[in-house]
Amino acid sequence: MTDPSYLDGNMLDGPLRELFAVDLSTATGRCAHCGTLGELAGLRVYTHAPGLVGRCPNCAEVMLRLVRSPEHAWLDLRGATFLRVPMAAEQPYRSPR
Repeated sequence: MTDPSYLDGNMLDGPLRELFAVDLSTATGRCAHCGTLGELAGLRVYTHAPGLVGRCPNCAEVMLRLVRSPEHAWLDLRGATFLRVPMAAEQPYRSPR
């Protein structure tokens, strides 16, 4: 028997593709360490690591890590409690019924 209260993760493809097709520099995030709110463009980004490391401009804790290889990208947002992305004023995503 299947549980009709959820869909598998494949249904996220469209909504996430739409989300990551926007300029994320204007997205607002909250630092998980100190609670500071700010745009991603305000992070202090360090390029000396094997990828990009974005640190909170207030407390200097890591909020974002981005590492690329020829075949993959890894995005780690453990240092942020959320990421709010500005979207065009269009029809919001609605759950299929």
